Amino acid sequence: MKRMGVVKRSFINHIEENRSIYMFTIVLLVMGVIFGAIIVNSLSFSQKNDLYAYLSLFFREVEQGEFASSSAIFIQTFIHYSKYIGVMWVLGLTVIGLPIVFILLFIKGLVVGFTVGFLVNQMGFDGFLVSFLAILPQNIILIPVFVMVTTVATSFSIRIWRQITSRGYEPIFQYFLSYSVFLLFIGILIAIVSAYEGYVSPTILRLVFQWIG
Repeated sequence: MKRMGVVKRSFINHIEENRSIYMFTIVLLVMGVIFGAIIVNSLSFSQKNDLYAYLSLFFREVEQGEFASSSAIFIQTFIHYSKYIGVMWVLGLTVIGLPIVFILLFIKGLVVGFTVGFLVNQMGFDGFLVSFLAILPQNIILIPVFVMVTTVATSFSIRIWRQITSRGYEPIFQYFLSYSVFLLFIGILIAIVSAYEGYVSPTILRLVFQWIG
């Protein structure tokens, strides 16, 4: 219980110290989601038809169970998210790569906004149902993960910049260790998301598509 109290207190202190950065990253992500939804409406009729044709093919494969095994999906998903988060972590070490971290966060929001917007635009309530059951659950974890990684990377870059530009001393190595341990914690969350996408999501999708059909 005492250890949990320390963890909780550290987390609250982290939020308080980086409140402005969290606000910025959340706004940036929301802007990405909105922009992704706007892109859907800007697509031409033929572009929407082409995309929906590919989507319908995927739906049929899912409904018939003609896709990769759960373990393969888990591995592919885990590698994909690990690379994405790993790049953001490395860029946070470089200071000059920080703008790219913001771009990656914006792209994440854009992909979510576009995917949900396209499904709802093309399928109506059925698209909303697919989004709610197949996209929302993992993003309940993924979106906070991306926001936290961006915030922590930004905070670490700011500390490095202060160390470079000022004569004061910043215990960078201590923060680097915390930064690295934080990445391990994120890896656990990514594993949970990957397990959901590999072992749970396909079953849910199959049931939803059978019900829709």
